[in-house]
Amino acid sequence: MARRARRKSWQLAVILIGAALVWFLDQRHTGPEEKPRGSEIRSASSSYETFTGCRLHEHRQNDGDSFHVKLPDGRVEQFRLYYVDAPESAFRSYRGGATNRERIHQQAVELGLTDDQAVEIGRRAKQLVLGTLARGSFTVQTKWDDPFNDRRYHAFVTPVGGPLLEETLVREGLARIHTKPADLPDGTRVKARMRQLEKLEADAKRAKRGAWGLSRR
Repeated sequence: MARRARRKSWQLAVILIGAALVWFLDQRHTGPEEKPRGSEIRSASSSYETFTGCRLHEHRQNDGDSFHVKLPDGRVEQFRLYYVDAPESAFRSYRGGATNRERIHQQAVELGLTDDQAVEIGRRAKQLVLGTLARGSFTVQTKWDDPFNDRRYHAFVTPVGGPLLEETLVREGLARIHTKPADLPDGTRVKARMRQLEKLEADAKRAKRGAWGLSRR
């Protein structure tokens, strides 16, 4: 009986050692399990982190060119579009007596609009962008740059079927080409991208779409 017990104990020890060895080799091969952050793609000059299957996250600060996104891993981040600035969608007052009226006036002057007209264009930009994103999932590509240290990260955002959102805003005359540029994830350089957007803007002006249909210019 004692000999049989020792044999069973020896067999169990061999099994346990074998299982431990398999686990160890597997960990060396695959590494520790991590939640996916996104797949990285590289352009000619820099790298972007790409997230597919993103969803719009409702938030009172969502606007025509800046909005909150729920990433596939559950995180919620705020992103701001490269290249474009949509007018503010409402007149707002803040604590301490500050307002956004000066910014709205600046946007209005550059678009050739009254302040009220600029806000109306901002509302239309907000409705278009948030309505588009709310219809389904979309892709976010970002380098996590945060120039204003306010946790608003610049990004390229592509709804299913495209095109990039900044294209849509410029084509519809709902934003000015006025904010940080960047090489596109596919390698398109800033100068080439600016030419593309300026052509879309010229077409919008000729067709009097959006702000250009109200502009005094």
